[in-house]
Amino acid sequence: MKLVTQLLLATASLTIGLATLDGKNASAAIINYAFIVDSPTNRGQGFFSFDDTTFSDDNIPVAIVKSLSFKFDGEPNIVYTEQDDLNFPDFPVVFLTTFLTGEPFVGLDYVFDDRVSDLSYEILGEDFTIFSSTAANTEISVGTVSYTRVPEPTTLAASFVTCGVGCFMKRKGKLSKKFKV
Repeated sequence: MKLVTQLLLATASLTIGLATLDGKNASAAIINYAFIVDSPTNRGQGFFSFDDTTFSDDNIPVAIVKSLSFKFDGEPNIVYTEQDDLNFPDFPVVFLTTFLTGEPFVGLDYVFDDRVSDLSYEILGEDFTIFSSTAANTEISVGTVSYTRVPEPTTLAASFVTCGVGCFMKRKGKLSKKFKV
């Protein structure tokens, strides 16, 4: 009987917690990703977001990036944005594709010039390329790009509420055992 009471209390707490959260995640289709660029000469980190309801109907669906920020390690004052793409406002884009294993994949197509040298950078899916912006077809270095989806704030808040209820229930169970004679 005690288990049923605890389950009812936990369910009620979770329901109240989720009801108080802003439930915009069903209608808001903004998806956030963090990415890391790694090459023998440069390493950097970035973040981008896009609206997944705006994907095109092409063979490889693409969506325009809504916001993007990227900076190389060691260059704390230089932040590249979506407006730095050489083909802005039509680029950068996010594309959907599938690995040979059948695993879905989100990639970024972003090309931008270095602000202090004659280098250009290209992020295309999992490939990172450094090339000269003054000499045609001059590839200087290559590297990789890895992506991680960033959870929505509502999802994180719901997880915290659930964990809090679980901790409360565990603590309450210990306290009730302690005071029983």
